[in-house]
Amino acid sequence: MNFLAPIGRVFLVFMEAVGRLTLFVWAAIGGLLRPPFYGKQLVRQLIEIGYYSLPVVGMTALFTGAALALQTYSGFSRFNAESSIAIVVVLAITRELGPVMAGLMVAGRIGAAYAAEIGTMRVTEQIDALVTLSTDPHKYLVLPRLIAGLTMLPLLVLVGDIIGVYGGYLISIHELNFSPGPYLKSTWQYLETKDVVSGLIKASVFGFIVALMGCYHGFHSKGGAQGVGAATTHAVVSASILILLSNYILTALLFAK
Repeated sequence: MNFLAPIGRVFLVFMEAVGRLTLFVWAAIGGLLRPPFYGKQLVRQLIEIGYYSLPVVGMTALFTGAALALQTYSGFSRFNAESSIAIVVVLAITRELGPVMAGLMVAGRIGAAYAAEIGTMRVTEQIDALVTLSTDPHKYLVLPRLIAGLTMLPLLVLVGDIIGVYGGYLISIHELNFSPGPYLKSTWQYLETKDVVSGLIKASVFGFIVALMGCYHGFHSKGGAQGVGAATTHAVVSASILILLSNYILTALLFAK
């Protein structure tokens, strides 16, 4: 039975990591309704995630929508289904590509920044200094970032959906010679509220994951500059993997027959 030992060790390590992460989240959200409230920290993080991430999310959505229209036309023209391009673009952007691409872009920008910032505070003992000043570091550092990620990424995705659909529209009209009227009619005719709402639900989960992974790995970093670099890498990689995994789970739950 010795061949089962490695499997057991991996399972125990995994469960230990899940337990640490759960306790970390609980320590952060446990002070949600208890004073003091750090409003300035929350506003700072809302601006950091929402306002400063808008250019990269907008550019990603624009070029994704444009490329999607070109690729869809290339495939659908083989069996004379070019009229379905508008439907595919709007559904793909709102349901999948909008939230996933925005989540990955924000993970690369915000997740890395959170891990580096909090990791530096950890190795320079600034977090310990907060404790000596009777300030809960989970509530001061982690909770505002979790709230900001949970609330601002859906707004980014909503703007990104509009830009992405517009990118597909531009390419279809100016490069593929579609008529604006029928294209817009097909877009509105087949777009349902559920398509947009499902993408926003995914975005909320993705934003929470990005903020959580950045804070968690930064909070537990050690070993000086090398440890901070490793924490930054782990934050981005783990957030990206969890985004893709949770995207599949949410898709299965939201669109299950």
